[in-house]
Amino acid sequence: MVDEGRQSNTTRVRAITPRTISSQDILGDDKLVIIRHEDETYRLQRTAAGKLILTK
Repeated sequence: MVDEGRQSNTTRVRAITPRTISSQDILGDDKLVIIRHEDETYRLQRTAAGKLILTK
């Protein structure tokens, strides 16, 4: 028998814990990548100071 209260708590924790992706995995050695989200295009770029900028 499954404890339904416990199961929904586990599900809730998983739903609010965001997935973590390294910027290195996204950018690699590039300074700029284009991200398409639905019908929009975004630019993710790494600055000379190592910061990230996301622009539409």
